[in-house]
Amino acid sequence: MRILLKLELDCTADAAWRALHSPRAVTELYGPLLAMAPMAGELPTSFEPGTDVPVEMRALGIIPAGQQLIHASDRYTEDTNGPVRIFRDSGIPLTGALAALDVWDHQMAVSPLPGDPARTLWRDRLTIGGAAALPLWPVLWAAWQYRGMRLRSLAPTWSYEPPAAEDH
Repeated sequence: MRILLKLELDCTADAAWRALHSPRAVTELYGPLLAMAPMAGELPTSFEPGTDVPVEMRALGIIPAGQQLIHASDRYTEDTNGPVRIFRDSGIPLTGALAALDVWDHQMAVSPLPGDPARTLWRDRLTIGGAAALPLWPVLWAAWQYRGMRLRSLAPTWSYEPPAAEDH
């Protein structure tokens, strides 16, 4: 089963790509409904390709909602409009209701919006499978709609312009 989002975001594709790799930005997407915390130590500064990051999810920041293994990978391709960067989380829920799923494959693609390179075309696809997929699909679909709203509201904050070098 799949859940899809296709959005136009008010930030560059570079800014969206940096946000995809940022545990802090990912945590903000689900806030305040869901908080993500490391199971041990601290969250990394960035989700680097090939790394596994075990996290604990808490509803409203306090109610345990399960543990998840985030396994990050990157892929680069092109479509008819140009370059596309794809971030994939092929980890798996470890505990909680989502652990009943046999398949968890979350891919997010970013590319410059055709005709407006200052904006981003964001495509988000979650594929789930297993006996629990059908009953969990409506809950995850609703969560992805919330995620889409948060993406639109947070994207403008992802742009970063380094301060200009001072002339000496």
